[in-house]
Amino acid sequence: MSSLRAVGVIPARYASSRFPGKPLVPLAGRPMIQHVVEGARRAKRLSRVLVATDDERIEEACVAFGTEVVMTSPDHPTGTDRLAEVAVGLAEDVVVNIQGDEPLIEGFVIDAAVAALEEAPEVPMATVVHAAPPEALADPNRVKVVLDRQGHALYFSRSAIPHSREGGATRLWQHVGLYAYRRPFLLEYVAFPIGELERSEALEQLRVLEQGHRIRCAVVEGWESVPVDTPQDVARVEAALAGRAASA
Repeated sequence: MSSLRAVGVIPARYASSRFPGKPLVPLAGRPMIQHVVEGARRAKRLSRVLVATDDERIEEACVAFGTEVVMTSPDHPTGTDRLAEVAVGLAEDVVVNIQGDEPLIEGFVIDAAVAALEEAPEVPMATVVHAAPPEALADPNRVKVVLDRQGHALYFSRSAIPHSREGGATRLWQHVGLYAYRRPFLLEYVAFPIGELERSEALEQLRVLEQGHRIRCAVVEGWESVPVDTPQDVARVEAALAGRAASA
């Protein structure tokens, strides 16, 4: 098994429609983006971690706690497009898109995505899933995914999939918005046209499936995604951070 060189990039923008200034919201006394960076730095498979932003306030905050920052165009429609701009100038084999609203991210979760690419050299990208908790099923902000027997994604949805017609116990997977791309594929991917499924679900990864490419999914245990999607999520994440500190 070859060893892939991987870099972690955290796209961060200030002008979020649902939560303006989200990367800088204080969580346990530190900006959220700092929590994400610190979690990413615990990954053993990343050579370095950097933040990609278009906002000087985010740049200033990152420099203050010693993080490499790349300023990008303000015109990118998605974080993936921002990632691709940075990837043009990178030399690593793999570019990992680490979401800036996952303050509880752990290094081993990122490592699992990189390892999934190594295990499937024919697959252009990988992501991460974990068992979906009951409260995630009706929450459209928690994306669900169904897998084939080789661990590739069949479909992603904001709905609870698969539907259990007879009411039996069906294991459901929650998707974590973290992606490990082979760098050449990332640069191709952002040129793909937006398809009907992506437009319907508002999920970028469906563009890859609609183009006939596969996405390898690494199943992780002992960790759950707790993203900050809205201001109401802040208290829940701070409670989780407090619980983590108490058990450390």
